[in-house]
Amino acid sequence: MFLLYADESGTPGGSDQKHFVLAGFSVFESSAHWLSLELDKIAATFNPQDPHSVELHGAPMLAGRGFWRKFDKELRLEAIKKALNLIDGRKFRIFASVVRKSAISPNDPVHYTFQQIVTRFDHFLARQHVHFNNTQRGLILFDKSSKEAPIQALAKAFKLDGHEWGRLRNMAEVPAFIDSEAARLIQLADLIAYALFRHYEKEDSQFFDLIERKFDYFGGVQHGLHTVV
Repeated sequence: MFLLYADESGTPGGSDQKHFVLAGFSVFESSAHWLSLELDKIAATFNPQDPHSVELHGAPMLAGRGFWRKFDKELRLEAIKKALNLIDGRKFRIFASVVRKSAISPNDPVHYTFQQIVTRFDHFLARQHVHFNNTQRGLILFDKSSKEAPIQALAKAFKLDGHEWGRLRNMAEVPAFIDSEAARLIQLADLIAYALFRHYEKEDSQFFDLIERKFDYFGGVQHGLHTVV
């Protein structure tokens, strides 16, 4: 089974932010534990006695808020970059949708970006079957948030009734929601979404440059990144 860990960055409503991002990365189930251990090593540089108490989240790490206030900015930035560099674009592939909210109005940014990311992941799974004889199901895992109920409803509707491009055919189940505090890979999804948000919202590409070539790609076409900006 392929897992897609996903998170959002930016707010879907309000005018204080122009963009909304939903992003994540795919990993085969047997590789998830290894990747989580690599992230534990990064966290351990900040608290060797209890690395599991260290949460890797983009916004507080960059700004130096809360727990991160006592660490030099260079160390915080290096940790974000080390985590993002774990994504190789082959074994781990990024899927993301970035929208300028005014450009898709009155459509709901959550609905719009979820449809993009889940269908692209579904197409990736179909490609594994058709081109590589690797038939696998997929499961999307989100951080627990206020979006849980609407995303669950969307996923059920997409699976049963279809979306505007067809039906989801390769999902094992509707998305699951887990606590990022206990899930390193959700934290990595947060860093990916934040890298995209900083690039499009703040024109700060220091993190995006590390993942620019890591989106799902096949046949000379980049499939993993969708933008309306």
